[in-house]
Amino acid sequence: MLALVWVADIAAYFSGRAFGVRKLAPRISPGKTWAGVWGAVLAVILLAEAVRWLWPLAPLWSTQLLLAAPLVGIGILLAFVAMSIVGDLFESLVKRQAGAKDSGTVLPGHGGVWDRIDATLPTLPLAVLSQWSIVSGSNHG
Repeated sequence: MLALVWVADIAAYFSGRAFGVRKLAPRISPGKTWAGVWGAVLAVILLAEAVRWLWPLAPLWSTQLLLAAPLVGIGILLAFVAMSIVGDLFESLVKRQAGAKDSGTVLPGHGGVWDRIDATLPTLPLAVLSQWSIVSGSNHG
């Protein structure tokens, strides 16, 4: 799950830099673009599907999800990416309101510790709920 958050963040950054024209939320985070959103979506879906096909017995959240309910799993992965972006935008909004560029200096060059977990926090409940309801549910019924 963490790897998918990181892949979404990295793909959004690079695809946004390469193809970004339309801003996603310019008043909150002027650097984020719709191209970054679609890059994140594409990267997460491709990675999850590639891992599912190459390593179908992997005890990974995305693999188990896609095997238990392929179409619902894709939908959950889309919501997962959306939630990671919401977390990132929320952190940007808080920093903007505080007048701070970074949320700390513990991790130089990374915008602070919160910048490392901002996208993870809103995705964790979605991952746990889908694991519990879809993956575990398919194993018992």
